[in-house]
Formats: sequence, C-alpha cells, structure tokens
Amino acid sequence: MKKKIALITGSTSGIGKAAAFALGNKGFDLILTGRNEQKGNAVKNKINKLYNVRVDFIKADISSIHDVKTLADQVINRYDHLDVLINNAGALIYKYKKSKEEIELTFATNYLGHFLLTLSLLKLLKNTHKARIINVSSGAHSNVSINLNNITNPLSYNRRTAYGQSKLAQILFTYQLSKKLDSSNITVNAVHPGGVKTNLGKNNGFYTWLKYTIYHLYNRRHISSQEAAEAMVYISTSNEVENITGKYFYLKEIVKSSDESYNLKLAEALWEMSLQLCGLDKSPIL
Repeated sequence: MKKKIALITGSTSGIGKAAAFALGNKGFDLILTGRNEQKGNAVKNKINKLYNVRVDFIKADISSIHDVKTLADQVINRYDHLDVLINNAGALIYKYKKSKEEIELTFATNYLGHFLLTLSLLKLLKNTHKARIINVSSGAHSNVSINLNNITNPLSYNRRTAYGQSKLAQILFTYQLSKKLDSSNITVNAVHPGGVKTNLGKNNGFYTWLKYTIYHLYNRRHISSQEAAEAMVYISTSNEVENITGKYFYLKEIVKSSDESYNLKLAEALWEMSLQLCGLDKSPIL
C-alpha cells in the first residue's frame, strides 16, 4: 500500500505550518514549499523528530512561473504519486509590485502560481486512489469582480481589491477544475479558514504587519492557525467529504460563495488567459 503524500505551499508559518504538523501526525509524508529555506528546514527537522514520516522542503517562490515549473519538475522526479495538494501560500501586498514575469504580484502569488502548480502535478494526483486538491481562499472574494483586461497589470492599485480578486480567481479556478476532473479520482474544493492572525502582511514591513495584526485582534473573531489547519486537514482526510468536489467551505461547513464566483463565462476566460500566462498550449492531461 502506497504511503500517503501531501504537498503544502506556504508551509513555513501560519496555517500551512500547522497543517504540516497535523498531517505529519496522521502519518503523511510531506513536501513543504516556501521562500525561506532556513524556516522551511526548521519545520522539516521538527516534524522529522516528532513523527516517523518523510519530509522534503523545496525552496520556491510561488509567484514565479519559472520557480513553479522547477518545483513541479523536482516533485515529479522524486515522487510517483500525490494524495493531497494544499494551495495555501498567500500574500497581501500593500504597494503595487510585479512578479519576476512582470505580473501583478498579488494575483501571481495567490492564484496564478497555484494554477500552474496544480495543472503540473495532475499526473501524480491521478496516480493515487482518491486525491484531493484544497485551495485556501478567503471571504475577501465576496465584494469584488474581475476585469481580465487589466488584472495582471492594473491601471490603479488597491491592496484589498487586488487580494479579493486573487481569491475570487482561486474560487473560479476551483469550480472550473472540478468540472474538468469530474470523471477522475480527484476532488477539488476551496476553503475559507476564517479570520486567522498570520504573517500575511509581514512582507510589507514590520509596522504595516503590526497594524494588520492589531486590526485582526480587535476587529475580527480570532481563529488560531491550528483551528484553521483542522479544517484543511478535515477536507484533506475525512471520509465524510472524500467524494465532495467543486464546493466552497467555511472551515468545515459547505457554504455559498459570491454570485460572481459562479460566472461560467468569466471562469472559462480566466482559464484560457491563465494557460497563456503560464506558457501552456493546453491543460496537461485533462
């Protein structure tokens, strides 16, 4: 019987780190990714000491198409199957920035890199009995729409709008991919982990992150990383949801996402645009 394997992006802190420990405790071998190699190896070594599982850390910037392709190649070369893919890495970028490929950084980090990684690893996901893809989203998707004509290079930049749009794109992708994989062994779902205090805004400087943290503490119900990770692990492992696909969860409960997230024409157009941005002629093995 094959050992179960999970890949988690953004696994050096917050929800991703908590999910890594929880899945390691359940006996999963782990592939952890992130930009900080020192933190990644520290998480890897601690899990190795606690649980009898294999843990690999692969340094990668999820916003970079080049890095994601390199990451996928390394995973495919080292492993013959993948049971769980948790697309968790995320960023709230306060000032307009671009990725290495000149794509607006919030969109590239929260959505496009995960789009490419997921399609690149479908071969491994199909090589297991019941594979699951979990896209970590946000309630911030609810009050935005997407104009595909300027989403990668906006005329003006608002951090909250950019963040919400990237999470809306993630949900549109979730629903579209679930339809394309409907007859396969793979389920695809999105989860809103609630108001979690993480290091989400720390890449914008200490004072910006401090303001973000204080806002979280005083204006939202505080959910710990462990609580949020429990929801991800539940969707990743529970028999109760093993055949559920194309849904949006708030923690462990299926809820309705925004009306715009069910826009089929937008989802199809976003899919085609994403393929072009990633340099793919067509979706791999769909």
